[in-house]
Amino acid sequence: MKTIGMLGGMSWESTQSYYRAINQGINAALGGFHSARILMYSVDFAEIEALQRQGDWDRMAEILARAAGAVKAGGADFLIICTNTMHKVVPQIQAEIDIPILHIADATAEVLTRDGVARVGLLGTRFTMEQAFYRERLEASGIQVLVPDEEGRALIHDVIYQELCQGVVREESREAYLEVVEAMARRGAEAVVLGCTEIGLLIQSSDTRVPLYDTTEIHAAQAVARAID
Repeated sequence: MKTIGMLGGMSWESTQSYYRAINQGINAALGGFHSARILMYSVDFAEIEALQRQGDWDRMAEILARAAGAVKAGGADFLIICTNTMHKVVPQIQAEIDIPILHIADATAEVLTRDGVARVGLLGTRFTMEQAFYRERLEASGIQVLVPDEEGRALIHDVIYQELCQGVVREESREAYLEVVEAMARRGAEAVVLGCTEIGLLIQSSDTRVPLYDTTEIHAAQAVARAID
């Protein structure tokens, strides 16, 4: 079994979902008492979040590249970054390490393509919804990407940072998110990508008729497959 490197803590609320999903996946594949071989570097999200607000992506890249180097030095065979937003700095991180990074958007695009989904709604932080770094990875696979309107983007972003990253799950926020999902379906989205690793803490496929693609689950499953390949 290969050793999985994880950059977590962004936020730790979703990192624990990764840890659970990966270990469950390894055990389901190998049985018995098997669990995953994992090396994790969990950052202090307060530092990252402040830099996000300042727009200092170079400094964030330095922090995560240093963390990735520590994970690589510890013996990881490949790396996953347990957040969608921080995939913006994957090129800078990859330039500093010689083990592969499994990109969350590429993993998601692979599953969407397999399922024949050609047009999706994308939910995530403002950075993920409004900047090109994530959308273009999906579009490179021939997938058309829709994002919510300004009001919807503000709602999605604010709930992530003010509630989900702090372990707060509110029914009214769930209902508001589901309204955004339905609005995107009315605009022609065949499915909605939960493009923030915390969103799966709030809404699941059982909550809506619209197919949801949880990037945390998809990314964790790809890590499991790579670890036992």
